[in-house]
Amino acid sequence: MTRAMMAVAVLLLAAGPAAAEVKSMMVDYNQGGTKLSGYLAWDDAQAGPRPGVLICHAWRGLDAYSRSRAEQLAGMGYIAFALDMYGKDVVATNNATAAALSGALKRDVPLMRARASAGLAVLTSQKNVDPKRIAVIGYCFGGTVALELARGGADVAGVVAFHGGLDTPHPEQTRNVRPKILVCHGGDDPHVTPEQVLAFWKEMKDAGADYQILVLSGAVHAFSDPSAGNDPSKGAAYSKQADERSWSAMNTFFAEVFAPPPGPKSLGDMAPTTAPPPAQSDAQAPPAPAPGEQQADATPAPTTQPDQKDKTISDQVNDAIEGAKKDLDEASKKLNDLFK
Repeated sequence: MTRAMMAVAVLLLAAGPAAAEVKSMMVDYNQGGTKLSGYLAWDDAQAGPRPGVLICHAWRGLDAYSRSRAEQLAGMGYIAFALDMYGKDVVATNNATAAALSGALKRDVPLMRARASAGLAVLTSQKNVDPKRIAVIGYCFGGTVALELARGGADVAGVVAFHGGLDTPHPEQTRNVRPKILVCHGGDDPHVTPEQVLAFWKEMKDAGADYQILVLSGAVHAFSDPSAGNDPSKGAAYSKQADERSWSAMNTFFAEVFAPPPGPKSLGDMAPTTAPPPAQSDAQAPPAPAPGEQQADATPAPTTQPDQKDKTISDQVNDAIEGAKKDLDEASKKLNDLFK
C-alpha cells in the first residue's frame, strides 16, 4: 500500500507542462546564387503546429543578439528563424562595413525583399510551423526589411519593427500591405525623424493598412539592444524601459494575430485573447429572443460565476494549474501521514 501511494505521488509530481527544451541549429539556404545561413530555434518539448516568427537582423548582420532573440521566442512556444541578409558568415565588425552592407540592399529594394522572402520560405517549410500564423519582426535595418516585406505583399499575419527605418522609395506599393503592422519607435530617435514618422503614418493611412505606431518617450535608436551602450546623447543607446514596453506590446500584438496562442507557457506573457463584453447602458434594449425561446424578464439576473466555456484560455490554464497544485498537496499530506 505504501509503495502504491508513493508511486501515485511520483506520477503527480511528474505531471504538468513539460519544461522548455530549446534546440537550435544553423540552416544553409540560397537566394539568387548567394549562399546564406540562418539560425533556427524551437522548443523540442512541444509537439504539433505552432506559430513561426521570422527575425530580421540589424545592420551588422546575423549576430549573437539576433540568435538570442530567436532562442527567447522559442522558449515562449514559437518556432523562430533569424534570417541572413548578407551571405553566409558575413557579419560587419564596424559601422562603416555595416553601413555599406545595409546601404546596398536599401538601394535595391527588390533584392532586399527577395532575400527576406527566401528566409521566410525556410521558416514556413519547417514541419511544425503553422503557415497561417507567421509574423516577421526586425531591428533597426531589420525593421526596414520587415516593413518592405509587408509593402511587397508578403502573406504573413503580422509585422513588427523595432527602431526601424520607416521611409521607402516605393510608397505607392503600400497598397499591397496584407499583414497587420506594429511599429515601436523611440521618441527621441535622431535617425528616424518626426517628419518620417508622420510620413509613414500617412502612407499607412492612405493605403488602408491595419497599423499601430508606439512612440516610446525618451528612447533613442537601438533602444532594445544592450550592446548599444547607455549614453542617449550618442543617438543610439539601450533603454530597459523601452525594451520591456516594446516587447510587451509585441506580445499583445501576437495574441491578436495568432489566435489561439501557441501554448500555456507563453500565455503569462501575452494579453488575453478574449476581451470582456462591454457593459450594457441603460439606453440599450435587451436582444430579441431567438426562435423558440421565451422573452427574458427585463429584471437583471443576479450575477453568477461564468461557465467554463465563457472563460478565456488563460483562465482555463490557470484553473488546471491550481487543480494540479491541490492534487500535489493532497498526495504530499498522504505521504507525510504514512511516514509519521
